[in-house]
Amino acid sequence: MSDPALEPDITLLLEGTYPFVRGGVSGWVHQLIEGMPDITFALVYLGAERPDEEVLRYSMPSNVIDLQCHYLMEDLNVGEPEERQGDPAFFRDSEKLHDWFRCPVGKPDPGWVERVLLQEGSVDNGYTRDFFFSHAAWEQIKKSYNQFCPDASFQAYFWSVRNMHAPLLKLSSIARGIKPGKAIHTVTTGYAGLLGVMLRQINVCPLILTEHGIYTKERKIELQSRFLRETPPGLSNVPEAGMEHHHQSWVRMFEGVGRLVYQASDPIISLYELNRQRQVHDGADPSRTRIIPNGVDVTQFVHLRGQRAATTPRVLGLIGRIVPIKDIKTFIRCVGVLATRMPDVEGWLIGPEEEDPLYVDECRDLVQSLKLEKHIRFMGFQKVQDVLPQLGLMVLTSISEAFPLVLLEGFASGLPALTTDVGACRDLIYGAEPEDRALGSAGVVVPMVDHDAMAQAAFALFNDPARWKAAQQAGIARVERYYQQSFVIDHYRSIYQEAGVG
Repeated sequence: MSDPALEPDITLLLEGTYPFVRGGVSGWVHQLIEGMPDITFALVYLGAERPDEEVLRYSMPSNVIDLQCHYLMEDLNVGEPEERQGDPAFFRDSEKLHDWFRCPVGKPDPGWVERVLLQEGSVDNGYTRDFFFSHAAWEQIKKSYNQFCPDASFQAYFWSVRNMHAPLLKLSSIARGIKPGKAIHTVTTGYAGLLGVMLRQINVCPLILTEHGIYTKERKIELQSRFLRETPPGLSNVPEAGMEHHHQSWVRMFEGVGRLVYQASDPIISLYELNRQRQVHDGADPSRTRIIPNGVDVTQFVHLRGQRAATTPRVLGLIGRIVPIKDIKTFIRCVGVLATRMPDVEGWLIGPEEEDPLYVDECRDLVQSLKLEKHIRFMGFQKVQDVLPQLGLMVLTSISEAFPLVLLEGFASGLPALTTDVGACRDLIYGAEPEDRALGSAGVVVPMVDHDAMAQAAFALFNDPARWKAAQQAGIARVERYYQQSFVIDHYRSIYQEAGVG
């Protein structure tokens, strides 16, 4: 697979996903690569900490010619502590960049990327050592603390600043070790997107951005989730003021990085209209934005329709990672409510459990406390085609999603869906345009974190065969008409050609 001597057509920048993590984004990446066997790809994977063993969750297609892995939370090689004065010009530019992050008026100075982020090509880590050891850095941190958060803990602020900047400094050395080929494609803003900005600056080649979910929104939810392990109603209204200051600083940093990525990217792709609007609100040039929804290879699922039993199984299936953002506890409580009216109901949790073991333990404890051991099954990762015919409803209880591929796979197999009102789910269930809506409802959308509403909707679908059948047919028609994988591949092939590939 790996041949770093070859120049790839496309360098894909991936953060915490493919090829080491399964999930919607990873599945999309795999489809994209396999769908264009004549185009070569190099993969740059960014993770947090190096695992004991790097386990590929996908078989690499033959057109992947290189895979690099970098871990941003590993210690930077900054040498022994030393007393340094620091380069005043570097810290002046750094302060200007941070001011622009806080108040992004106009376009950022291109020199900031070169001087601050790329450190002017420094090969001796001089600027990095300045940041960690110099008097100038200490004075800048004190000034920022006194100006913006004097009531917070200085110790927490100091280490937050260090931890925020260490990965950014590391990206500089990573960028100078990559030859990106003809074009760069980042599948997020964040660290991967910032690496794309650096590579574009060094190599003067096109940068393409695809956002499945809005990175800053998802990071904010993750930071808030430590307050929301037991998720109360009204989650979406939790104010930013409820976050500790250094958590807010992380969010602001990612918002600033996102704006830098938007400035450097063309095109800027989202999966549905509301996310495109969010990109524009966050600084994207509307003329560069495009919408390319997800799609599935319907032919892989058509045969599953004939495997369904004549009577709809009273099985709710949630296919996804067992993590807080999927709100597994609402699924469990929903099944608990249903079990009082439908004693034969089952809820299947189908997905990997290794990402957040503590949360998995909390979910198992909840099952025990509600005495639902006979109704809830933790099934781990399964081949989706094997389980879809055994389900009666596809269920998604997430508090944040973009455009869930699993819903399209369910539709293609003849399975209606019950989802929370997140991401593009409303468009997928009810239709995005008048002609699409005329196809009918492919299930039901309910509010987030409302297990009673979800249970009520599931009960109505299970006990009205005509309504269930109509939802099934609407889902089949919608995925076949609007969400074929071939449509996605054709769009991206055209974008790659615009970037000089092929």
